[in-house]
Amino acid sequence: MGELVEFIAKALVDYPEQVSVNEVEGSQSVILELKVAQEDMGKVIGKQGRIAKAIRTVVKAAAIKDNRRVVVEIIQ
Repeated sequence: MGELVEFIAKALVDYPEQVSVNEVEGSQSVILELKVAQEDMGKVIGKQGRIAKAIRTVVKAAAIKDNRRVVVEIIQ
């Protein structure tokens, strides 16, 4: 799942070398922490959070195949 988030984020930003995804395994779910350059935060979040919501929707759909719960967090 982390590779999917990283691929999508790198396609959106101006500084793809600063994109990193950290996977935190929980007992019930997986948390994906997406970190991008400060200048790219707006591109990843989008107007009214639409792009962030779309990323979460795609990841959630991919996670259903594996019968897992995945949460995507965008951090600074």
